[in-house]
This record gives sequence, structure tokens and C-alpha cells, in this order.
Amino acid sequence: MVQVKSISSATASLAKPVSSVITNSSSQTDPLQQLHVAVGVIIRQQGRQTQVLLALRSSKQHQGGKWEFPGGKVEPGETVEAALSRELQEELAITVSKAKPFMLLNYTYPERRVTLDIWLVTEFSGTPEGLEGQPLQWVNISDLASITFPDANQPIVAKLQQDIGLLV
Repeated sequence: MVQVKSISSATASLAKPVSSVITNSSSQTDPLQQLHVAVGVIIRQQGRQTQVLLALRSSKQHQGGKWEFPGGKVEPGETVEAALSRELQEELAITVSKAKPFMLLNYTYPERRVTLDIWLVTEFSGTPEGLEGQPLQWVNISDLASITFPDANQPIVAKLQQDIGLLV
């Protein structure tokens, strides 16, 4: 079950601080590994369509073989924004020029808990390429429902499709 908890007043502008935390129900005493991940929803306008960049997770990874929004682990002492920039440079060879908070999501899998700090990346330099050998694809936001994502990414897809007109 997914729950939405308000952490500040809702805003009309996506450039303002995160407006909600989404969690699925779980016991807070579970001794599961906790991961804090900076996630980039990288957006571009292609004609009249708004697209996002997706990367295919390696079959050797947790939730492998599914498409994801690129990003990676926030290291101790690192800000989320710095982690996002570092991860997208390391994984995709792009330099983030403009990013803003989009949502914060907590999700519990049977084997781990993840906190996804999701940012919209609206400007970057470089041409994205899978530096770790991962396939990449640009997908229209309206087509995201047909893509297989890790379970924790479903609320991101729903919010993108809900907010499509506000993103660009």
C-alpha cells in the first residue's frame, strides 16, 4: 500500500521545495539495508512531446532488467544535488545545468528500504550515453505506462503523467 504524507504546503511551481513524501506501508523496526538515492528525471522537448531519458538496469542488479530513471547512491556527507550531478556525469556523461526537486519517495522492498530523492533535470550539456554499458532510451511521458519499471518508480511515473503540462 502506498501512502502520501505532506511535508510542506502544496505549491503550483515545481521549482519550490518537495511537496510530499510517498511511502509504502512497512514496519519501521525492520533491520533492512537503507539506501538514499538521487534520481534524475531528465526531460527534453521533442516536437510537441515531452520525453524523459530511461536507462535499463543490469540483470545482475536489484530489480534488474527493468527501466529506471538514472541516478545513484548519495554518499555520506554529500548533498543530494551533488550526488545527482556526480552520478549523471559518471553514468551518462552529461553535466547538469539546471535541476529542481520533484518528489521524495520512501519504498520498502522485501530485502531493502530505499529513499528516492527525485529531481527534474531540465537543462544539461553533453549527449547522454550509457558509460556503464546500459542501454538508454528517450520515451514520451504519455508512453511511460507501457514500460516495466522497478516497483518504487511507479509513483514517479504517475506524477509525471499527472503533471505533464507543468514540466516544461
